[in-house]
Amino acid sequence: MTYLLRRLGFYAFTAWAAITINFFLPRLIPGDPVQALISRAHGMLDTQAIQSLYILFGLDDEQNLFSQYIDYWGQLLRGDLGLSFTFFPTPVSEVIADSLPWTLALVGFTTVISFLLGTALGMMAGWWRGSWVDAVMPVTTFLSSIPYFWLGLIAITLFADQGGAFPSSGGYDPGVVPSWDWDFIGSAVYHSILPAITILITSMSGWVLSMRNMMLTVSSEDYITVAHAKGLPERRVMVSYAARNALLPSVSAFALALGLIVGGTLLVEIVFSYPGVGFQLFAAVGAKDYPLIQGIFLIITLSVLVANLLADVVYLLLDPRTRKEG
Repeated sequence: MTYLLRRLGFYAFTAWAAITINFFLPRLIPGDPVQALISRAHGMLDTQAIQSLYILFGLDDEQNLFSQYIDYWGQLLRGDLGLSFTFFPTPVSEVIADSLPWTLALVGFTTVISFLLGTALGMMAGWWRGSWVDAVMPVTTFLSSIPYFWLGLIAITLFADQGGAFPSSGGYDPGVVPSWDWDFIGSAVYHSILPAITILITSMSGWVLSMRNMMLTVSSEDYITVAHAKGLPERRVMVSYAARNALLPSVSAFALALGLIVGGTLLVEIVFSYPGVGFQLFAAVGAKDYPLIQGIFLIITLSVLVANLLADVVYLLLDPRTRKEG
């Protein structure tokens, strides 16, 4: 319990630091974000309107920095992430809410499936060395070395361009209205096939390699020898003794991967013009949409912290030594 409380304190401090950095971020970036918004309006704003924009975005000179910082915390506690420059006057929270389901559906599904499949294959490859499962390791090593975006470009060239079977960009067909009907769902699934396969192939290979190497390490431990000497079934020794301990390093990596789901696989979303959070972040950087950049950065940071907290809880369940330390 003490261990968990220490971790909670650490994550609370990290969350405060991330929010503080998020506050100072637009104030440290060269340039004036309000002036960037004014330039999009071709300068057709009077002095009073310009001053109102500075006050609206919390950047007015009449408030000192500490007051602005307190107001920023107040906005966050109300769930207010500010207004987007690109989609002005749409709130940042609405922009993120529109793009977040796309990323969660695509990257979330492929991350979980790749972890489960990769871990299972790595477990069998490490336990049954020299078998047909272990023979595919050179292939997984090659696939893990291919960048996401490069494989995505190859997939578009082979299966989307020049009358290919799959679309090369977008989240759904033009003319389809987003709603919970089969036309939209079918179109969304159809558009996600290529980016999903791209993420699945490259990320699964990494889980296979990691789990296989850990299985090779733990299979030579004394407790595995003792389990065999007791006459326990081979499958039980592999799963309950070897795999359970070999899985521990992958838990942290998987938790980090879950936290990064919110950020999306940026390059894949850019390559396929997929309307997720990663693509939205790319567009926000190009448009100097600082409130949207802040909002996405904050959501990603908090998601990683929550995912790592869950990983610590899983560690408590999987590793008895952690419970003894608490």
